[in-house]
Amino acid sequence: MISILYKPRRGRVRAKGISWLSGSMTRIMRMLAVLAVISSGQIFAGQASAQSAAFKLAVAQAAARDKAIATFYKQRNYRPLWTGGGDSQRRRALLEALKRAPDHGLPQGRYDYDQVRRSFAGFKSAKARGVLEVETTRMFLQYARDIQSGILEPRRVDRNMTLRPPRRDPLQLLVAFSKSTPGAFFRALPPQDPGYARLLKEKQRMERIVGRGGWGPKVRARKLTLGQKGAQVVALRKRLSAMRYGQLGTSPVYDQQLARAVMAFQRDHGLNADGVAGSKTIQAVNVSAATRLMQVVIGLERMRWLNKPLGKRHILVNEAAFMAYVIDNGKVTLETRVVVGQPGRWRTPEFEKKMTHMVINPSWYVPASIAGGEYLPLLKKSPDALIRQELVMTDASGKLVDPRQVDFSKFDKNNFPFSLRQPPSGANALGKVKFMFPNKHAIYLHDTPAKSLFAKDIRAYSHGCVRVQKPFELAYTLLAPQVADPKAYFDRLVAAGKEVTVRLKEPVPIYLVYRTAWVSPEGRPNYRADSYKVDKKVFAALARAGVVLRGTRS
Repeated sequence: MISILYKPRRGRVRAKGISWLSGSMTRIMRMLAVLAVISSGQIFAGQASAQSAAFKLAVAQAAARDKAIATFYKQRNYRPLWTGGGDSQRRRALLEALKRAPDHGLPQGRYDYDQVRRSFAGFKSAKARGVLEVETTRMFLQYARDIQSGILEPRRVDRNMTLRPPRRDPLQLLVAFSKSTPGAFFRALPPQDPGYARLLKEKQRMERIVGRGGWGPKVRARKLTLGQKGAQVVALRKRLSAMRYGQLGTSPVYDQQLARAVMAFQRDHGLNADGVAGSKTIQAVNVSAATRLMQVVIGLERMRWLNKPLGKRHILVNEAAFMAYVIDNGKVTLETRVVVGQPGRWRTPEFEKKMTHMVINPSWYVPASIAGGEYLPLLKKSPDALIRQELVMTDASGKLVDPRQVDFSKFDKNNFPFSLRQPPSGANALGKVKFMFPNKHAIYLHDTPAKSLFAKDIRAYSHGCVRVQKPFELAYTLLAPQVADPKAYFDRLVAAGKEVTVRLKEPVPIYLVYRTAWVSPEGRPNYRADSYKVDKKVFAALARAGVVLRGTRS
């Protein structure tokens, strides 16, 4: 609307809009008004064009160092994604996501909600708007990467963590987001595995417990059992009550009620549920709430590393829990205890592959490191050491060598020239079957004659490979899709006593992971000891990225 102030010789007339005067003056005023409108429109159009050109130039310059971002804006003729008049829904969705980033254990400092909100509140020039546009896109990509597939690169944290997080292509991500409903897009970014949502709830619960100061005094006892009395029994009752294992009161007597609570705690912490508060149970009871919260935050990060389709059927080996699971369409169809590698040199690495075949009645080809490091000292004491374990020795040409004819004093672990092999037998270290998924680590799953180790709480005793408590059941399960009677088929091959390879018609993805915290489908929080001492390394890396543990009182 144009306001004109006209001053005639006599008096003064003020008009809002266009003043309509009489006679020739009216015609003159009409012409002036039209000229003013035309001139003003040209000025505004010129200003808008200049603003648009300045914005596009600023976007192009700010995006130049990021190929994906530069390509994205070029493809859309530098139209804004965040700062345009019609982009309010995207801005709101982004701000809401950034505000909730700490709920997922993400580093809020990487994408500061308050700073972004203030930036959107206003900008002084087209150039500033263009820079803000690109910086917001960078922040969006960082957030999307972190919450989709994790903050860390596992291999940079520990050389045994060789899982490759499923990083999305940033250009494809931006194009998909530009065509999406913003709120729904952000909700789909984190892992959709129900276990992730359960772990998020556990994080909130642990934050409240940490905010209230934890679970109270620790239990100062080596062992407590049925019938014992004393102050430490009371301490155990109070701590388990605070952990939601029932209202256990303050009786100084270790009674059946307390034993049942201890058994429930043991089941949730991977301990043999005997109702006796032994050293491992008391050690687990005394772990602080802050440490448990740390484990949950790490657990969320580890789940993001596998945020991709794992396969309708797949195998998950949780090294920290000493368990393996066959999972079909999201449900566990077989679970079994396992023995994994010893901490240190023989630690079982974390990686993923596809199981392609099984070997029934396998021979064990002793790794050179074990032959020189463990069997050579035995041979130096007695050449009959191999005979007792039904091992045969061959030279470089494959010719059998009689150990009684060799002077082993001339060799050490670095120059031991012989190969050792254990043929199929009841004493074979691999038992009756091994499950193969070819990998650079030379790791596989296998049977074992050493069954007693499966009864232990902590099952880290192997040289890296994974021993399975239920190898026959695993074989039946894997063969079921391709054999009419998998049990009869497998048992017949085992009974024949000959080494035979059976290929899986459909290779099965297998994931060897290390998770010390999760929540069962029934809603029970599960925690495990950090046998490999990995959690602290992972959290230290998360902390360097800006992740913090927080306690709340809500």
